[in-house]
Amino acid sequence: MTSFDRLAARMRDLSPRSVDLLVVAVVAWFTGLDAWSNDPEYRQADWFTWLLLAVSLIALVWRRRWPVAVAVVTGAACAGWALYGHIGELLNLPVIVALYSVAVRGDRRRTVRTGLIASLTSGAVALWVGNDVVNPQGLAVLEMLWPLVPLLLGEVVRTRRQLQDEYAARAARAEEDREREAARRVHEERVRIARELHDVVAHTVTAMTVQAGVALDAFDVRPEVARAAMRQVREAGKEAVRELRATLTVLRAPEDDPVEPAPGLERLAELIDRFAGGDVEITLRREGEPDGVPSVVGLAVYRIVQEALTNVVKHSGARHATVSVVRRDGRLMVEVVDDGPPSPSPSPTGGGFGLVGMRERAAAAGGTIDYGSVPGGGFRVRAELPASGGDGGERS
Repeated sequence: MTSFDRLAARMRDLSPRSVDLLVVAVVAWFTGLDAWSNDPEYRQADWFTWLLLAVSLIALVWRRRWPVAVAVVTGAACAGWALYGHIGELLNLPVIVALYSVAVRGDRRRTVRTGLIASLTSGAVALWVGNDVVNPQGLAVLEMLWPLVPLLLGEVVRTRRQLQDEYAARAARAEEDREREAARRVHEERVRIARELHDVVAHTVTAMTVQAGVALDAFDVRPEVARAAMRQVREAGKEAVRELRATLTVLRAPEDDPVEPAPGLERLAELIDRFAGGDVEITLRREGEPDGVPSVVGLAVYRIVQEALTNVVKHSGARHATVSVVRRDGRLMVEVVDDGPPSPSPSPTGGGFGLVGMRERAAAAGGTIDYGSVPGGGFRVRAELPASGGDGGERS
């Protein structure tokens, strides 16, 4: 760090009042020397000269609070020196500092007005006292230009500070936006993982409960049925472990570990077989080719059917249920209907996590879902999803 950098760092650590007093001290030194060493051919410094200097220095202490008033006082003192017969290169230093403060602490309109008034006043004083006194080296018109220099400098500094503040504000807003976006993504990922865990655990426990009940009932009279049911329980447990591992992989995110593909339409028959042997007879009906269905849509169909069948087995009291998957005109219609006793339809905004999860999955896949009681008994869940990648966005 250079000596100048160290000095600048110390200046930045000073309080505004200390800086103002330091500026007054510097201005007093240079202006006082100039007033004291006046040209012998002109009026020498006397009590009136020092009075004007004292007034200017006292006014400069308040340049931050009242910059325009300080500029008027120091400008009047500078004009007083000229009219009194003093000349000097630094007698206008107090008003230069004041004009700089007007520009740096104001706005462009005030700078323009102040510049116009100061320039005209300086030119008028020059014309009044004559070139020999005010500006021996040049014309009076030059006196109209020097007040514009500190104003332009102050305008440049103020504009630069405004740009820095704007850049800092933009950076802060960008950081806040990044934090909000990161929080939103974390929340969405947590919801997605919670939805996957609910679907896997709820379905697996229900299927295992059904098969365990079948095995318990057939244990003594039909051992082969019991063994088959227990095998289903074992397979359901293995499948649940695989799906849980695939779901939780995103929390570890090992790049070199293979992840099992998410279930889709091709595994609907396997899904329905898990409920085989229970109290509910389930039929699968397909229409149209399932090829080319986006993976997100296939997963949504699988989870919606999974949750709907879990609810049928656990809550409906039905004896039969039908799962229909129909592809027509670029849309995929999925329907799960049971013949259970009439029951009140759940609220669209209520219900358990399963119904909420079905709505979220359908919306995420760009589709819609509705559910409710069927006239005459039973319950129906019906979802409509895009069957091609081009229509997989969010629907309004």
